[in-house]
Amino acid sequence: MPWDLPNPFIHKVQVRSLDIDGLGHSNNACYVIWCEASAWKHSESLGLSVHDYQRLDRGVAIQKANYEYFLPSFEGDSLLVGTWLVDCDNRLRLRRKFQIINQDSSAVLLRGTWDLVSVTLSSGRATRMPKLFSDTYGNAVIQVD
Repeated sequence: MPWDLPNPFIHKVQVRSLDIDGLGHSNNACYVIWCEASAWKHSESLGLSVHDYQRLDRGVAIQKANYEYFLPSFEGDSLLVGTWLVDCDNRLRLRRKFQIINQDSSAVLLRGTWDLVSVTLSSGRATRMPKLFSDTYGNAVIQVD
């Protein structure tokens, strides 16, 4: 697959009829949902789940999201959602990248980036990452040239 970066965490998606909009292809909002699902699955694979977030009263929230849509997808398409952590300052901020590829054609459908900030869940305020977050996410960051 034409991944932009090495060793993505891959979440597989099958486009369903519910994902199709009035124009006959996947609604752009579905891509956002697929990226979110991929991010959670990646986090869980690293050992951090929503339960850990709740237990620690900490999370990471999207501060800025950018998506570039290149090609549509259609009902029945098999998609691969790749994600990487590309930056962690070990204090407050993370950056995550995404790429969605059609598994059959190898066409790149989307590229995305999230800038995330560590927050206290109960207040919504930005706060320093717990050591568990900085260790877990920091160790998963890949080097980007």
